[in-house]
Amino acid sequence: MIKLFVGLGNPGPEYEATRHNAGFWWTDALSRELKAPLALDKSYHGRVARTTAGGQTVWLLEPMTFMNLSGKSVASLARFFKIAPQEILVAHDELDVVPGQAKLKFGGSHAGHNGLRDIHAQLGTGDYWRLRIGVGHPGDKAEVINWVLKKPSQEHRTAIEDSIARALKALPALLAGEMEKATMLIHTSTPPRPKPPRKPEADTSEND
Repeated sequence: MIKLFVGLGNPGPEYEATRHNAGFWWTDALSRELKAPLALDKSYHGRVARTTAGGQTVWLLEPMTFMNLSGKSVASLARFFKIAPQEILVAHDELDVVPGQAKLKFGGSHAGHNGLRDIHAQLGTGDYWRLRIGVGHPGDKAEVINWVLKKPSQEHRTAIEDSIARALKALPALLAGEMEKATMLIHTSTPPRPKPPRKPEADTSEND
């Protein structure tokens, strides 16, 4: 079961609407859903909320350390409250997933993401859950830094927010530790395609 929900991003108004802050958008939405307002807590180097959901204590965390030092914040809270790595879910922007989709993954390589790399280093393991929020790829590796630190188009922003809203529907399963169910909900939670209108059936009855 997930006890600590972390959203990754960079602090400050100049970064607020950039792709790299998609993790913050998730925890902000989760905070509203759980009616658990985030407040700055210097002990854990971030904005923190504590609430009860699914019959258990749940933590929300947005590190205020800047992305490449995210692990400092995550590890300090997790260690103090004895939260195991497998009870942590980290939401972050994902270049290899298109806007409008989100993917749930346990562990794995994340060498391309500085926030995840630091969390791995500080926890001493990569065995935590990740909510990979698709922001798309610029198509050129040299443009990646500019891409994540810029605002998405309005169309992409709407698609990203929609994917976050749909991922929230997996919250009861995440809290209950039903990770297969949560994965299925998140991976299949794409907007339904409009069905084509049915053609009227031809009248095959014979006239008298």
